[in-house]
Amino acid sequence: MPKVSSVVVPYAAYLRVYEPLTAFPEPERTHWARYARRPDRPSYQDELRRSLADLLPTPPVPVPVHESGDAFVLETDGVLSVCPWRTRLRGWLALAELGEELPPPVLDAVLPPVVRRQAAQDYERWLDRNPDARPWIRTATWQIPLNWFVLVADAERRYEKASGEVPPMLRYRTPMVQARRRVARALRTLKDTIGEGPLIDGLVDVGRWLEEFHPRSTVELDYGGLVHAVPAGELEDDHSAADVAAGIEALRQGDGTAAGEAYGRLVERWRTVRDRRSAN
Repeated sequence: MPKVSSVVVPYAAYLRVYEPLTAFPEPERTHWARYARRPDRPSYQDELRRSLADLLPTPPVPVPVHESGDAFVLETDGVLSVCPWRTRLRGWLALAELGEELPPPVLDAVLPPVVRRQAAQDYERWLDRNPDARPWIRTATWQIPLNWFVLVADAERRYEKASGEVPPMLRYRTPMVQARRRVARALRTLKDTIGEGPLIDGLVDVGRWLEEFHPRSTVELDYGGLVHAVPAGELEDDHSAADVAAGIEALRQGDGTAAGEAYGRLVERWRTVRDRRSAN
């Protein structure tokens, strides 16, 4: 098991894919098999903390110079699966998205233009050598995209209360085949009822991403550090995946009232998080 740290870095949630060792070519397969036997594997928070530490120097290092050799490990029914961190690739992808989230003056203060240009050039050269690369982890800050909840079911929800210095935990895990099936069903319903919109676009995008992985993989939706942005009582009662499923089923049945009620519950539940983000 990953070690537990009492220092927690908020406020990010994660969508991860754990692939069985058989999905990896040699010598990478042997590397991960050996890695999985290590007793000192880093935790989820260690992974985020390392990435944030690179932003402290002047100038900051938005993308690691070398790719990480770490991964998260999961054993299900005797099958060992790994989720490589790939922090360098994810750094480039996050940097590309940053321009859409921050006003230019703020972006320039956080990451000077010369730093961004150098990172973009490095990414172009790297992508020429690795055209099929894709991340095993997607990250969302201050929110969880509604399309992520489509992949999982309420019965797959696992919640643990805080205990001492160990923070609360809320996550879902589902087989890849189930996640893909739910995406396909939801897309059919949404296209038949609302035609187009950001939820459909997000589902198409995440569905294409899932197709890149082994069919016997496991998909994990982890609230991560976002648990600290939700009051404890509300977190325990958070069944967002159930509300998303109920809303889509109501649309399929032609019940606009029930669909609106499900959406209203989601909006109200996440209002606290949005308010806290605005305050920051």
